[in-house]
Amino acid sequence: MEELIRPFGLLIALAFTLLLVVLRFQAALFGVAEYADVGPDGQPTRLRRRLSWYLIGFVIVLAIFVVDPNVATDLYVGLGDRPRAVAFGIAFGVGGTALAMGVAWLRYRHLRLPPVGSYPVALLNALGTAFIDEATFRGAVLGFLVLVGLNGWLAIVIQALVYGLATRLGAPGRDRSIFVLALLLAVATGWATIQTGGIGAAFIGHAIARFAMFLATGHAGQPLPAGREVEEIEKRRRPPDGWSIVGVVRDTIGRDR
Repeated sequence: MEELIRPFGLLIALAFTLLLVVLRFQAALFGVAEYADVGPDGQPTRLRRRLSWYLIGFVIVLAIFVVDPNVATDLYVGLGDRPRAVAFGIAFGVGGTALAMGVAWLRYRHLRLPPVGSYPVALLNALGTAFIDEATFRGAVLGFLVLVGLNGWLAIVIQALVYGLATRLGAPGRDRSIFVLALLLAVATGWATIQTGGIGAAFIGHAIARFAMFLATGHAGQPLPAGREVEEIEKRRRPPDGWSIVGVVRDTIGRDR
């Protein structure tokens, strides 16, 4: 009986995995993940719509466990070795934070701390996105690649590329530094998943790095195209060093009189 249940469970888990990948492709529609700053109309997406994306992803991941817990374990959709997961996760979080600060410095030459009032929603986005991303790509997708017999590193690289496609961070006009950072994180957390037997380390590291990116750059992972950030526009409007704006000087003289 168990021999019949396992192939059935794998097929159902594969179907759920494909649904999770499709859900990730639709992140922009729900205004979550790196698209959480504003919606297509330039306004923040309603919280109810965002919560529905997290809820759908959580239910699909839970369904994999319900169908067959053993299959879920084989697909790394679990915490894995908890002590090592915590240690690896914190290490990746520190590394991700350093990279986020580097991106902020290279792009803006300073940290762009957002308003404190935006922190709760940003934290929710970091946790929810990290869970769905890791359960989908470092969990189910990576797990299936390993189960079919691929070499561990090859499986890690493939799932990282699939992740890059799903997030569309490499699309024309997108910031290449964010794309490279996402791929590095996907490879590192994929390695940690295989080492610990679960996504615990990947989830911790991803959540910390994503929230750090928000704190360092002021956005969720989708910066505006080059030349359209506030600092860049303001820099173009300023006169060259040593120049003065005659109109302002005359206005000042007129007011003094």
